[in-house]
Amino acid sequence: MKLNRQNLNRLAAEVKLPAYGLGDLRQGIAHIGVGGFHRAHQAYYTDALMNTGQALDWAICGVGLRTEDRRARDDLKEQDYLFTLFELGDGDDTQVRVIGAIRDMLLAEDGAQALIARLADPQIRIVSLTITEGGYCIDDSTGEFMAHLPSIRHDLAHPEQPTTVFGFLCAALARRRAAGTAAFTVMSCDNLPHNGAVTRKALLAYAALHDAELHDWIAAQVSFPNAMVDRITPMTSTAHRLQLADRHAVDDAWPVVCEPFVQWVLEDKFVNGRPAWEQVGVQFTDDVTPYEEMKIKLLNGSHLALTYLGFLKGYRFVHETMADPLFVRYMRAYMDLDVTPQLAPVPGIDLSEYKDTLVARFSNRAIADQLERVCSDGSSKLPKFTVPTLNRLIADGRETKRAALVVAAWAMYLKGVDEQGRTYPIPDPRAAFCQALVADDGLISQRLLGVEEIFGTAVTQSPEFVAAFEWCCDSLREVGVSRTLERVLG
Repeated sequence: MKLNRQNLNRLAAEVKLPAYGLGDLRQGIAHIGVGGFHRAHQAYYTDALMNTGQALDWAICGVGLRTEDRRARDDLKEQDYLFTLFELGDGDDTQVRVIGAIRDMLLAEDGAQALIARLADPQIRIVSLTITEGGYCIDDSTGEFMAHLPSIRHDLAHPEQPTTVFGFLCAALARRRAAGTAAFTVMSCDNLPHNGAVTRKALLAYAALHDAELHDWIAAQVSFPNAMVDRITPMTSTAHRLQLADRHAVDDAWPVVCEPFVQWVLEDKFVNGRPAWEQVGVQFTDDVTPYEEMKIKLLNGSHLALTYLGFLKGYRFVHETMADPLFVRYMRAYMDLDVTPQLAPVPGIDLSEYKDTLVARFSNRAIADQLERVCSDGSSKLPKFTVPTLNRLIADGRETKRAALVVAAWAMYLKGVDEQGRTYPIPDPRAAFCQALVADDGLISQRLLGVEEIFGTAVTQSPEFVAAFEWCCDSLREVGVSRTLERVLG
């Protein structure tokens, strides 16, 4: 059955439907970067709250700033912006739910002014973001906004025809300020440390270059709550779509597949109202930092510890990697010995149980999470998920070989050939630059570790770390992934 509004009540009985009338919804959130994670997380929570009869004025208007967003918009529009959330757990832990929280989607390519007008509409009280770790234009080595980027320079020169998230936000906020309309909250849902603070820094840096008075108004009127977000959401494959159709008779052009686990810890700092998400499981707090550190260093850090090694070994799915006992031992050693001593107590969380949960989640065969997805954009992920752990290990004078292996595996992965002799593309916007750094085996340490915007300065100033990195690279070349893991694990 094709998923659309007309066919909702004709879907299979096990498919859970919206308990609210789609015609009763009014848009209160604009979300920039509609992808799998947003739909499995923020849209999921909003839909759950709507199913209780609340938050009907907080429906979501999607926003696409990239050319490749057009297909997503077209697929959603064709099915009245409905999509299927396909929760896959091992065994019988499967749920199928149709979500109707997204009610529209605008593309920047179809008219910048129309998009600015929507963002300036008083009904929009939250603008949320999933624009990837690298989308904030912050240099990881200096912490400064990269105003020299061509896209930023374009937007500063053509403020009425912006192309970047910062250009659109400033244009909309300028229009709201001129009209006497209250500001909106800017809420990042991306996986990066202090995501709200990073968003604030980037937007204010852009605004300062654009209009000093607007900068001051944004600084005083706009809030940027930090958040910890968590749900493993693989790329939707053709196999997933066919599985949904075969098992549940739903024909959805763009379903979203995810694990059953979901978590959102959010600072309660909103300037223009918010949905009562706490009623459907969102945890509000005054300080998200301990949750953020736990998730980014343990979950995201462990993902990177596994993913490049697994890909080099020839695996292509996370659960395949977790079926190899060597990888599980390495992941546990990295979490227990390298990361956990760096973490502050996390209110309400038992770290031992949390780590056990990560092993179980990564081992979930049903969602078939692709290593390629986790491997992607490594040049932006490593500075946020791995380098802080490295820096602390170096500062504390601790063993660095396990953590150095994460970086060495990335270096070998960048060569584009696995141990089976199979070649593969590198899914990273800076792929050509990064691959050039590892082209000469004799110069990898100087060239790769010397990139300050990725590694900062501490790693190159640590002879112990450089030696550990070179040992790991040599071992991966000479004896491969499994024997290297055996050596590292002792």
